[in-house]
Amino acid sequence: MVRSQLPSGFVAFVKRECPTCALVEPVLAQLAEDVPLTVYTQDDPGFPAGIGPVDDRSLEMSWHCGVEVVPTLLCVEDGIEKERVIGWHREEWEALTGAKRLGSGLPDSRPGCGSLSVAPDLAPGLAAKFGGSELRSRRVELASAEDPFEAMQDRSWGDGLPLVPPSEERVLAMLGGTTRAPDDVVAVVPPDLAECSVEKVAVNAVMAGCKPEYLPVVLAALEAACTDEFNMHGLLATTMPVGPVLVVNGAVRQRLGMNSGRNVFGQGNRANLSIGRALQLVIRNVGGGRPGEVDRATFGNPGKLSFCFAEDEEGSPWEPLSEALGAPVGVDTVTLFPGEAPRSVVDQLSRDPESLARTFAVNLRTLHHPKLVIAFDAMLAIGPEHSRIFRAAGWSKQRLAERLHELLLIPGAELVQGAGGIAEGMPESVKDATIPKFRPGGILIVHCGGGAGLFSAIIGGWAGGAMGSQTVWNEIRP
Repeated sequence: MVRSQLPSGFVAFVKRECPTCALVEPVLAQLAEDVPLTVYTQDDPGFPAGIGPVDDRSLEMSWHCGVEVVPTLLCVEDGIEKERVIGWHREEWEALTGAKRLGSGLPDSRPGCGSLSVAPDLAPGLAAKFGGSELRSRRVELASAEDPFEAMQDRSWGDGLPLVPPSEERVLAMLGGTTRAPDDVVAVVPPDLAECSVEKVAVNAVMAGCKPEYLPVVLAALEAACTDEFNMHGLLATTMPVGPVLVVNGAVRQRLGMNSGRNVFGQGNRANLSIGRALQLVIRNVGGGRPGEVDRATFGNPGKLSFCFAEDEEGSPWEPLSEALGAPVGVDTVTLFPGEAPRSVVDQLSRDPESLARTFAVNLRTLHHPKLVIAFDAMLAIGPEHSRIFRAAGWSKQRLAERLHELLLIPGAELVQGAGGIAEGMPESVKDATIPKFRPGGILIVHCGGGAGLFSAIIGGWAGGAMGSQTVWNEIRP
């Protein structure tokens, strides 16, 4: 380990451009006369003058010693650091070195400056260069004439949009967004049932354009997607135009700057788009879920690139989606729903909850086909202007769900094959029954969207229950 190569005695790290380092230059000269002192200089091999500093412009020693501030003074015994002082504090320097009357005429203390070894533009490269390369992923060498963006597309790593090259520096920086070990297996990813490590997720998160702080959300989403309940393999293999829809709840929404308001399902928010895209890339690149192969969607939908958004909890009259599904209050979560593209619900005239509930019901009735019932769930995304109507009337989320269920009890005579001159439908045996459009709990209600227009939206689901996909939530952990 490089740290064991430190010379015994006292070791200082400085840079000329730091005013505090320049201030203590005479102190270092004084110490050098009284104690064994080695000075590593980060930017100017001639600074401090007259001491014979060691050139550390490569920042190798600074990086290995974890120097975050200069000046830093270490006490070293047998090559091992025993204690350190950061910045200039006369009492601390004298206590550490045993010297007296250091820096007469200087201020008693001054804060230091940031070490070059932790500079944002240098730190990732230093970690890749000196970190012993903890990464285990296969290295792909590109020819000098290859364009990295075209090379990634040629190797079928992408989704049709440009990718960020996953360099070692970028992947290491991405891994800094989680406390989990790079080789920790996150999930076994369908359809190929390939083990996926945190590192592999980080690689795909880089390609998707994520920031490191987004990585815990991607990890939680992948864990949820790879459960038997969510059935990601079935979601890929179906010919229906569906994919994972991610809904984020908790304080993490605000920390990441996620969008829950205007254009909530659209472009423009990096966190929303890159988190959803990262999950899709992992399924593609690690699990092998590629369109035209296992992914057999007849039409697909743009949400299969990325469909991720945050719930507007602050503006909602109801408890968050995650709590309605059983998550503890206040816990950061991501919920996965197997959904298609959203469709708009327009009602600009209703001013009472009964009228608006009926509008929602007639729109929900058309999901996939007005005569197909029970098999499919739906997510009802209610906008702020519509939710105010329910708030004013004191309707709870449960009351709205129950009223929708009542309004969506359908006479079997309307559902059977041939009814209304439409061949599609249910078997003749249900003619005298009354059947609900959705199974119990099959309508999920979430609050989001912009505060103008009197719109809401419906996200139709894939086959629900044991034979299809069930909505799954997962806690987001560091």
